[in-house]
Amino acid sequence: MLPSLDPFYYFTPLDLAGVVLLVVSWLACSWLIEHPPARRPSVSVLMARYRRHWMKHFVTRQPRIFDSSIIGSLRQSTAFFASTSMIAIGGIFALLGNPDRVRGVADDLSVGGDAPTIVWEAKLLLILAFAANAFLKFVWSNRLFGYCSVMMGAVPNDESTIAYTRAAKAAEINILAARSYNRGLRSVYFGIGSTAWLLGSIPLLIAVVITISVILRREFTSQSREVLLASEDG
Repeated sequence: MLPSLDPFYYFTPLDLAGVVLLVVSWLACSWLIEHPPARRPSVSVLMARYRRHWMKHFVTRQPRIFDSSIIGSLRQSTAFFASTSMIAIGGIFALLGNPDRVRGVADDLSVGGDAPTIVWEAKLLLILAFAANAFLKFVWSNRLFGYCSVMMGAVPNDESTIAYTRAAKAAEINILAARSYNRGLRSVYFGIGSTAWLLGSIPLLIAVVITISVILRREFTSQSREVLLASEDG
C-alpha cells in the first residue's frame, strides 16, 4: 500500500488538538498577561509601573552610572537569549536535515519510531517556529533597550519639563522592550513544551497544561507578585 499524500493522514485528532491547544494557549496567555483584570494585575503590568517610576527618579539621580548599568545588564540578557535561540534554531535545522536521528531516539523510547519522515519534520517545524519567534522578540527587545539608552542620554540634568517628558518617553520604550522580552520568554516556554510532541500527542497535551500553569502562576500567584503589591507605607 502506497503512503498517503495527505500530510494530515499521519496525525490523529489528539495530535491536532494538542497543536491547536498549544498555539491558542500561547496567544491567550500573552493577551491575559498583558491585559489582566484591573483588580488582579500581572507581574508584567506591575513591573511596567516600576519602570515608569524608575525613569521619573532617573531625572534627579546624580550621577546616572547606576541607570546605565541597569540598561547594559538588560541588553546583555536579551543578547544572551537571542544567541541561545540561534543555537536552538541551528540544531533544529540540523535535525531537519537528518530526521533519522530523531527516529532513532523514538525507537529507543518505543514511541512511534516507525512513523514516516513527514511526521518528524512537522514536529520539528513546530519547535522551530517557537524558536524563531523567540529569536525575533529578543533581538527587537535588545534594539528597543538600545533606543531607551539613547533617549535616557538625551534627558537634561535639570528638572525641567522637557527632562520629565523625555524620561516618560524613555519609560514607555523601556516597557515595550520588556514586553518583547517577555514574549520571547513565553515562546521559549511553549517551545520547550512543544518538544513533548516528539513523544506523542498525550505528552504534548500534558506539557501544554504544565506550561500554562507555570506561566500563569508566576504572573498571578507568585511570591514576587506579592512583594510588588505589598504596601510601601511602612
